[in-house]
Amino acid sequence: MALPEHVAKIVKQTRALGIKLYPSTAHPDEVLQIPSRDEDRTIRVHAYNTLKRESPAPVLINFPGGGFMVPLLGSDDEYAQAIVQKTDYMVLDCSYRLAPENPWPAAVHDAEDVVRWVLSHPEKFSPSHISISGFSAGGSLALIMSAVVFPPKTFRHVVSFYTGTDLSKGAKEIAGPKPSEEFTPTDLMNLFISCYLPSPEDRKSWLASPAFIPVEKFSDRILFVTGSSDALGPEAEELGQRIKDSTDKHVEIVRYEDCDHAFDKLYEKGSVQEKAKDDMHDKVASFLSQ
Repeated sequence: MALPEHVAKIVKQTRALGIKLYPSTAHPDEVLQIPSRDEDRTIRVHAYNTLKRESPAPVLINFPGGGFMVPLLGSDDEYAQAIVQKTDYMVLDCSYRLAPENPWPAAVHDAEDVVRWVLSHPEKFSPSHISISGFSAGGSLALIMSAVVFPPKTFRHVVSFYTGTDLSKGAKEIAGPKPSEEFTPTDLMNLFISCYLPSPEDRKSWLASPAFIPVEKFSDRILFVTGSSDALGPEAEELGQRIKDSTDKHVEIVRYEDCDHAFDKLYEKGSVQEKAKDDMHDKVASFLSQ
């Protein structure tokens, strides 16, 4: 995908900032290279609690955030470590191809390939105990995998953290800020969407925006986690409430006050956000144990 020079520069700067804000300190038990549908290419996966385990075991497949553009594999290490300490789950923290070099549906295809690989190994992963989660953009992938790509009973639990569910809202071409202007969160969101979904017609696809998926297609057990200060919170909560009101599915919506997007990563010791992060880990572990 050829980008205007000023947009390419913003993409490079945004990636550098994202990596600086969310540095990877991951220490998985193993690093797997899972085959993709494309010849001579693999998908990098951080695997936790996979050594010295009896098989088949329950497994949680997780997808990190990054606006489908910033490489943040490893940023969910604390979450993965908490889950393996508090439950008997293995965790597979999965990378996926990024825009603008690989726009939609490349990320969706990589997520699908990882899940199909897990399903193809029932001797390692218990077919009745496969759960899926994701943060921000990764949460969108988790919802799409569980509601559209695979049958509803594939996943025992689905967990979505501060996920934008409607990518058709507000997307526009990025002109880039003038030298005297600040690059705002709205500009950043538009950059992510324009790079990931360059065609506006695709933004309402079920494989792009979970908000457009019929509620009956979602899995039976879903946990939505949001922050009260996050601009994406209302649309995630609205989707969760629609599923809850229109079906008999078990849907939990947990909102953390005074918490913004990615509050579980951008926190200070002793802060409200750190306490929310710890509580979130406990709630997810409890949810997965149900």
